[in-house]
Amino acid sequence: MSEAVNQGHVEMRVDEFGIATIEFGHPLSNSLPGNILRKLAETITDAGTDSAVKVIVLRSGGDKAFCAGASFDELISIKDLDTGKVFFSGFAQVINACRKCPKLIIGRVQGKAVGGGVGIASAVDYCYATRFGEVKLSELAVGIGPFVVGPAVERKMGLSAMSQLAINATEWRTAEWAMLNGLYADVFDTESEMDEEISRLATTLAKSSPEAMAELKKVFWLGTEDWDQLLSDRAAISGTLVLSDFTVNAINSFKKK
Repeated sequence: MSEAVNQGHVEMRVDEFGIATIEFGHPLSNSLPGNILRKLAETITDAGTDSAVKVIVLRSGGDKAFCAGASFDELISIKDLDTGKVFFSGFAQVINACRKCPKLIIGRVQGKAVGGGVGIASAVDYCYATRFGEVKLSELAVGIGPFVVGPAVERKMGLSAMSQLAINATEWRTAEWAMLNGLYADVFDTESEMDEEISRLATTLAKSSPEAMAELKKVFWLGTEDWDQLLSDRAAISGTLVLSDFTVNAINSFKKK
């Protein structure tokens, strides 16, 4: 397996106001191998149970891509259904960690989001982006389909927008389109403008009632109580499809570009 699957980081820092900033990153456009997915889910869960944390900001490293989605190096190494299901369950764990976290999560999207990156942007409670935050669900182009992230994207953007992304899998949609369809709360010209607004909102929320925010979050996520099983079942679908000759050939073609 490529050394790339062992690279990357997840870090959390908490400031004096109780604002926890969780950052994930990877040298390959912030792609997500399994170890990063597991650590990200664990870190979000830990922040949710930390009494010192009032609100969470979820971001990726660097100033280019927000998240390139699944690690192709890890995808191409999957040789059996169990391994495939475990890998795609990593995305399910991150989405469910966001869903179950009693703290409100603000997303920061500074660049392009692909596949699982769109899923993460959909799973936070309030998401900002720059004008470079284009989105694409590219899974169908490699023979998989956005089965695990689909429920989160559909919940945030609606079935019509999600299906447009899923079907037209090779085309980028602009950040403005994503905002108009509910993924982003606002889009900014620059990162500095976005960060200023994130700081303002996070500081305001950090002074708000933790109990009220936790109850609000329950309301926002009402109807998703079956997602532990639903996303596990979806991971099994993706874990099966990733073994197909079509997907193996498609991923190898993408890696050569």
